[in-house]
Amino acid sequence: MPLTLPPRDKYVVGVISDTHNLMRAEALRALAGAELIVHAGDIGRPEVLDALSAVAPTVVAVRGNNDREPWARGIAETETIEIGEVRLYLLHALQELALDPAASGFDVIVSGHSHRPSVERRGRVLYLNPGSAGPRRFKLPVTVARLTVRGRSCRARIVELAV
Repeated sequence: MPLTLPPRDKYVVGVISDTHNLMRAEALRALAGAELIVHAGDIGRPEVLDALSAVAPTVVAVRGNNDREPWARGIAETETIEIGEVRLYLLHALQELALDPAASGFDVIVSGHSHRPSVERRGRVLYLNPGSAGPRRFKLPVTVARLTVRGRSCRARIVELAV
């Protein structure tokens, strides 16, 4: 059953992924003010989700390929979220997307895994990868994202963390 939030003028969604056991204070500050935080997998440990829950009233996470510990077994591999008129589909690795987002009625696809932040519109569907907020990988930036939902309109921006 999807998480459903009622229609409202504006929702701010914090988007994070690939923390790999590291919950940075800079990431928590960048996500402050969000009504909902979504974590696109490779969480690392439950304390990461606890820290996010202290920032936003609702946190939704999916299990990543590195979330193999017993505590993570209860976390789904995909989640659907309805924010007013907008439908989000959350998964860890975009290459595992097993549906046609537009045909399935999704407006936003949120994924992680690659550690590469990106915001891309394909037709009417917005694809958002917040990058990695965990340990730096190669020379990639350490990032999160903020998604603003107004009616049927969605806008995302990547926030680079000063670490």
